[in-house]
Amino acid sequence: MSPTTLPTGLDHGHVTFLGAGPGDPGLLTLRAVEALATADVLVAEGDVLDVVRKHARHGVAEVHTDGSPSSDPVPGTGTPQLAVVDAASTTAGVPAVRDAAHLVMEAARGGRRVVRAVSGDPGLDAYAAEEMLACVRAGVPFEVVPGVAAAVGVPAYAGVPLRDAEGADVRFVDARTASDRCWSEVGASDGTVVVSTTLDAVGAAAGELVSAGRKPDTPMTVTVAGTTTRQRTWTATLGTIAQTLKQAKVLPSPDGGRPVIVVVGERSAAAQRDQLSWFENKPLFGWKVLVPRTKEQAASLSDQLRSYGAVPHEVPTIAVEPPRTPQQMERAVKGLVTGRYEWIAFTSVNAVKAVREKFEEYGLDARAFAGIKVAAVGEQTARALVAFGVKPDLVPSGEQSAAGLLEDWPPYDPVFDPIDRVFLPRADIATETLVAGLIELGWEVDDVTAYRTVRASPPPAETREAIKGGGFDAVLFTSSSTVRNLVGIAGKPHNVTVIACIGPATAKTAEEHGLRVDVMAPEPSVHKLAEALADFGLRRRAAALESGDAVTRPSERRPGARRRRTTT
Repeated sequence: MSPTTLPTGLDHGHVTFLGAGPGDPGLLTLRAVEALATADVLVAEGDVLDVVRKHARHGVAEVHTDGSPSSDPVPGTGTPQLAVVDAASTTAGVPAVRDAAHLVMEAARGGRRVVRAVSGDPGLDAYAAEEMLACVRAGVPFEVVPGVAAAVGVPAYAGVPLRDAEGADVRFVDARTASDRCWSEVGASDGTVVVSTTLDAVGAAAGELVSAGRKPDTPMTVTVAGTTTRQRTWTATLGTIAQTLKQAKVLPSPDGGRPVIVVVGERSAAAQRDQLSWFENKPLFGWKVLVPRTKEQAASLSDQLRSYGAVPHEVPTIAVEPPRTPQQMERAVKGLVTGRYEWIAFTSVNAVKAVREKFEEYGLDARAFAGIKVAAVGEQTARALVAFGVKPDLVPSGEQSAAGLLEDWPPYDPVFDPIDRVFLPRADIATETLVAGLIELGWEVDDVTAYRTVRASPPPAETREAIKGGGFDAVLFTSSSTVRNLVGIAGKPHNVTVIACIGPATAKTAEEHGLRVDVMAPEPSVHKLAEALADFGLRRRAAALESGDAVTRPSERRPGARRRRTTT
């Protein structure tokens, strides 16, 4: 039965025990996303919240860690807030079964749908059975949505298959609770052993296996932060792993308590990990990339960067404000309704937003575009229009820019075009390329300032220090204004940071500010820019491997001082 059709009573709701996977949000199942979208309350440990939060719907009750419910609505919305419960125990190493069960029972009262999200899989990685029994005792119906268990998902991301073509026994061991009998059984077996433990206990686990009969030269891998962009894997043997971690300066460390997944066995293909490590071999794996755009503008670009293994960090460099004199925009919108225009051309998401806000001010909606042809400069702008309820008639088939739009724009024809005027709402600092091109095609253009772009407020001090101190591996500049504004509000990026520019004009501005341009997009497209950065990362990785050097990120090679460049 689908979570959207589950019955609930007046006095007892419904609980979904949901596996959130080992860390990568992309490993959530479709059923998990559906359950989150219909939940009234979300109960989760702190490390799971970032994985599941964005799939939970807005307008659900809030329950705090003390178990006190709160159904106060969000001011101005009439609906309660997203429920996020941190059920982590205050006692280190002790499962928070009682606290979590109590919170779940409280949340389920009154017929509410509760999602209890746990890391990994509810049946293998969590103590969810005790909470399920509490539901049974309280007469609360529940369901289980399995997740990708850490013991299975992490080795897959580390490039370590657990079986070969001939097959093999696979044993799962939790080193924190394993008995002497358990170690003896897996030590006597020749199958693959997957051990859940902590980083500082890896050597002890290896010693247990050797004592139980495994050969010291048995291959093994150790993976920390599996399935995330912080993932790191070491390959060794049972006899050498302690020395390997010491030489890598991983141990001793105050972070030694971090959980790890260890895979032991001749058939686990640990020796082939260099070829099979698809995740850690992504071109920008672990790179922290600065994207000087707002989250709304950078959404698809950030998704693309994540597909290359990068960790995007959006920093707005411009803020959008209403025009100083709104009368021109008001007259244009009224002219749109009264049939003054044949076309309206949107050159940015902000332009769509400005027109939409003006429509809402006048009580209009997308129906006001009836009979008017609509053009969008690119796919991102087109998506904003579709969200508004408008399907654009023209989107560039080639380059997504003003020039690309002009390539496909039809010339004015007095026979087929009853009106010769185009409404062009845009920024106060926009170039004249589109206006001049439309006039050349025979159109009259009402070039209207729909919004002003001003320099954004400086980012937090931590971000500014990371920019100037080499904490970012790369920065993507998508226009000359992003260069000027970023330097103005946050300072000049450190010389170890890879500078990627969308085109020659942006690159020239970057060089004028003393920056070394490392990457330039082959065409003026943000997605081509991301591709070019990924290609740069691949070449950099290949060069390191060819020379026998360790593959490092740019930020891991910070010199003592920033290198200055002069314009040539």
